[in-house]
Amino acid sequence: MLRISKLTDYGTVVLGHLASGPGGVASAAEIAAATGIGLPTVSKLLKLLAKSQLVTSTRGSHGGYRLSRDAKAISAANVIDALEGPVSITECSGSDSHCNFEAFCCVGGAWQRINVAIRGALEDISLQDLLRSNSPVPRFEFAGMPIHVEKKV
Repeated sequence: MLRISKLTDYGTVVLGHLASGPGGVASAAEIAAATGIGLPTVSKLLKLLAKSQLVTSTRGSHGGYRLSRDAKAISAANVIDALEGPVSITECSGSDSHCNFEAFCCVGGAWQRINVAIRGALEDISLQDLLRSNSPVPRFEFAGMPIHVEKKV
């Protein structure tokens, strides 16, 4: 099953809080209190997100964390890259592949195309899109066949 980690899920919550918060600046403690995520986890996430230049920090009495760019310019792919590394659903679909069977594999090309399609879908969804709770579930097709994504209630 393809699934993002709980840490990445929490990372989107933290980024969403910064994107929707008044003034766009919040301390780690404020984010933890508002989201219900533990302060050590929020601090760890903010450090990783700052390292990946998705958030910036400011010291001082009016300091805190803020998004480094508009929520429209931060994609789901950016968040996953920052917290999990680049999307790679098989060994051969990564940029640093070390698969022993790659030279004679007959399905690797297909998995690489699937990986590119997933990556493209993640790049097309912005943090702003993630914040829209009432947005319609997108319709996807793969090889001409519709893929139905059920919205969790």
